[in-house]
Amino acid sequence: MALHSVLDLAPIVQGSNSGEALQRSLDLAQHAEGWGYNRYWVAEHHNMRGIASSATAVVVGHLAGGTSTIRVGAGGIMLPNHAPLVIAEQFGTLASLFPERIDLGLGRAPGTDQNTMRALRRTLTGDVDDFPRDVVELQHYLKEPQQGQRVIATPGAGTDVPLWILGSSLFGAQLAAMLGLPFAFASHFAPSYMDAAVEIYRSTFKPSEQLDKPHVMLGFNICAAPTDEEATFLRSSSLQSFVNLRRGTPVQLPPPVEGYEESLSPDERQMAEEVGQCSAVGSIESVEAKVRQFLAQTGADELMIVCSVFDHSKRLRSYEIAAEVFNKI
Repeated sequence: MALHSVLDLAPIVQGSNSGEALQRSLDLAQHAEGWGYNRYWVAEHHNMRGIASSATAVVVGHLAGGTSTIRVGAGGIMLPNHAPLVIAEQFGTLASLFPERIDLGLGRAPGTDQNTMRALRRTLTGDVDDFPRDVVELQHYLKEPQQGQRVIATPGAGTDVPLWILGSSLFGAQLAAMLGLPFAFASHFAPSYMDAAVEIYRSTFKPSEQLDKPHVMLGFNICAAPTDEEATFLRSSSLQSFVNLRRGTPVQLPPPVEGYEESLSPDERQMAEEVGQCSAVGSIESVEAKVRQFLAQTGADELMIVCSVFDHSKRLRSYEIAAEVFNKI
């Protein structure tokens, strides 16, 4: 059975609110645990009207507290928005409450726009070298304290929360390989560099205390339903969100519409087709064929499944069908 996990943006659907979105996320996490998913991650985004996971560590605690065995974590924390010590204390607290169940994926993207970055950080000074240094500093806080260490994360020290490097370019692949950390690539929305990033990561990987061989997790969109036609219809909600985001007008997750792809401009249709390279839309047979093809093409150790569907019950059914597929592979 191929490893399969969930990436949840805690989508706020039109006509709903953040509280309902977070309760639906917990319901999905509980179902995912029963269906055999390996881990359940939520992502940090800010100033997005349709995403309820901005306080990511709080959401992780909400989900971990309502489940028993599934690993729960951040996919990811945008580390430039935070002091490493703060993240060490937050995830050290989570690891103390839920031992051996917490993951910490780290990214260097802002997860928002320039104005919100300034509101988060108060200053935009810094350079590309800050992210690797911050990762190493965070790693240091999560290990056992050394003699004479003047700043100790409490909770945090000695928890050794597993770190992951996230990326949508070659930079993350190089850093993950250098530090000997597992690598999660955002192929579900940025597939262009996927093959090159995976090759660089695997070919330059250096074993570490955390990991003795490369581990690649790839983002993969699945929208599954009893028929291909219904799945295509349901997928129009996430496509609308994707296109609106690229237009610079993010909205709450809209209801599905018939024939949405036909209404797109040629450039927008090309964007949708690029994302479709790392997607499976359709019945269980169609999804299984695409997943098998993708795994054979990439040799991924794990897929992180992304599925945003307007109707919660149909979203649950999509993840359930996906689990049935992975249980067969």
